[in-house]
Amino acid sequence: MKFVSFELGGQPSYGVIKEDGVVDLGRRLGSRYPSLKSLIAAGFPAESAAAAREAADYSKSDITYLPTIPDATNIWCVALNYVEHHDEVQSAGRVQDLPKQPALFMRSIDSVVGHEQDLLHPGKSEQFDYEGELGVIIGKAGRNVPEAEALNYVAGYTIVNEGSVRDWQFHTRQITPGKNWYHSGAIGPWMVRADAIANPHDLRIKTTLNGAVLQNGTTADMVHNINKFISYLSTITVLRPGDILATGTPSGVGFSRKPPLWMKVGDTCTIEISGIGSLTNKVAAS
Repeated sequence: MKFVSFELGGQPSYGVIKEDGVVDLGRRLGSRYPSLKSLIAAGFPAESAAAAREAADYSKSDITYLPTIPDATNIWCVALNYVEHHDEVQSAGRVQDLPKQPALFMRSIDSVVGHEQDLLHPGKSEQFDYEGELGVIIGKAGRNVPEAEALNYVAGYTIVNEGSVRDWQFHTRQITPGKNWYHSGAIGPWMVRADAIANPHDLRIKTTLNGAVLQNGTTADMVHNINKFISYLSTITVLRPGDILATGTPSGVGFSRKPPLWMKVGDTCTIEISGIGSLTNKVAAS
């Protein structure tokens, strides 16, 4: 089942994507579960499954996609989580050894947009890079989660374009400035329930820019897998329902290419992950 957050007529809601359209769960359940995050926190109650079986309320073209969890409390990201990506960054002289523990940073919710919404080119920098990533959405609160139990805390999976402004990222040792430009990344188009993904460590990630394939990797190549990410993070803080974890990008990013390849105004970037779908965004002037 594909759960989506969206806006229609200026009003936010959420629902289920079907072949023939969108079932508006927010309209049906909003008094009890006003957002997808609240539905996740409630453990997908039986009444939501019943409502999801009803006829579609709108066509997909009617809605404006929002980030999968538009009110996420936290967006946690891990850097350098694929060996070949680490190697390409190392060859550019930016890092040394592989991180022995997950290299974490955070993004703000207003740094991301939804599917088919514009990424905003930073303007003050030309070094606007794409990063296709698997997104993990937390389903229940947890602290000090053992690695063996970590996937039990996952509600579902989504797609992340973890857009980066590279020169601002490397101004100092703190990479946060290059990772939080307003509307520089995207999360969507929807969340696929965890029980629909047999093995999240066996998914193909493909990034295309204007139709050219630039990244083509697999989540099997993560340095620190999802279990480790969740366990490590939950040692530091409390996991919250609706938290989004971006699990790192495979090799092929723009700044490691010779010459570098940056996203420009007018470009279209698509991230495709097997079993989930495709996240597409155009680049517009800020």
